Amino acid sequence: MAEQDFAEVFTRLRAIMAQHAGGMDVVADGPASYRLDTRHVRKDGYVLMFGAVEIKKRYVSYHLMPLYMAPTALPVSDQLRRRMQGKSCFNFTRVDEELFAELSELTRRSVPLVESSPFTG
Repeated sequence: MAEQDFAEVFTRLRAIMAQHAGGMDVVADGPASYRLDTRHVRKDGYVLMFGAVEIKKRYVSYHLMPLYMAPTALPVSDQLRRRMQGKSCFNFTRVDEELFAELSELTRRSVPLVESSPFTG
C-alpha cells in the first residue's frame, strides 16, 4: 500500500475528528498523527483522551475513547465492527464513504457522553 493512499485516509479521518475539536484540546496535529484530549482532568491528574487518528505501518487507526467508556450507548454496525481492533479503535487501509459517514455520526454522538462522563471525576 502506497503511503499516499494512507495520507488520503488519514486526511479524511482527521477531518472527522477535527469537527469536534471545539471544547477540547488538540495535543497532536502532524502529518501522521492527530489527537484530541477532553478538558476533563481526573483527581489523579489524568487527562481524558477523546480520540486520535494515526498512520501506522499497515493501516490508519481511528481511536474513539467514548466507545471504551460507554459501549452500549454507542451502537456500531456489523460492517464498522469488522474494522474494530480492541474496544475503541478502527483500522482503515482505504477511504470508505459509508463507514466514514457512520464513524462521523458515532463521533458526533460521543461528544455529549464525554462531557457528562463519570470517568472524568
